[in-house]
Amino acid sequence: MGIFSRARDIIQANVNDLLDRAEDPAKTIRLVIMEMEETLVEVRASAARTIADQKEMRRTILKLEQAQSNWSEKAELALSKDREDLAAAALTEKQKVGQTALMLRSEVDVLEEQLRAHEDDIGKLEAKLREARSRQNALLTRLESAQNRARVRAMTRGARVEEAFSRFELIERRVDMAEGRAEVYDLAPVPKTLEEELSELRSSDAVAAELAELKAKMQQRH
Repeated sequence: MGIFSRARDIIQANVNDLLDRAEDPAKTIRLVIMEMEETLVEVRASAARTIADQKEMRRTILKLEQAQSNWSEKAELALSKDREDLAAAALTEKQKVGQTALMLRSEVDVLEEQLRAHEDDIGKLEAKLREARSRQNALLTRLESAQNRARVRAMTRGARVEEAFSRFELIERRVDMAEGRAEVYDLAPVPKTLEEELSELRSSDAVAAELAELKAKMQQRH
């Protein structure tokens, strides 16, 4: 397919329609953008060649116009010397040069029309490319949002989450059992050792003796 056929197809294409028909919209719009970018580069390169051809032809036309002027001068010189045959030959060459210049001017006009078509295509392609890039950004944002929602819903409603919460409940039950075993020790008093019982007896005797001594002092005061 030629550059201009592809450019026309892209210009006439509706980005929304392309997306509606696509199985993978994100992939489709990436391919469309790549196609637009490649075509735009080729159209610009073709326009640059057209401009270069125009400049070259115009330079050639200037040279031909100068050649026509020179042949006219030569024809006049020949007539001034009574050489009508040379004058006619010079005028013949002038006509040949003039025909070549006329043909080149026609080609320049054709190239001018092509250049206008290039400029029009480039403008439309750039507009389509902006539209496609804008659609791509919006599409990728929507796609990312949809994927995030899908992951969240899969996480909150999926069997893996239910299984995870079942494990949490099992772990919680084990923690309850461990706490229960620790709290059992607080329910019954811990048996005293022999040394602790003897120490309490000694302390009790000391307190009784001190209490008796205090009572005796109080009776003496009275």
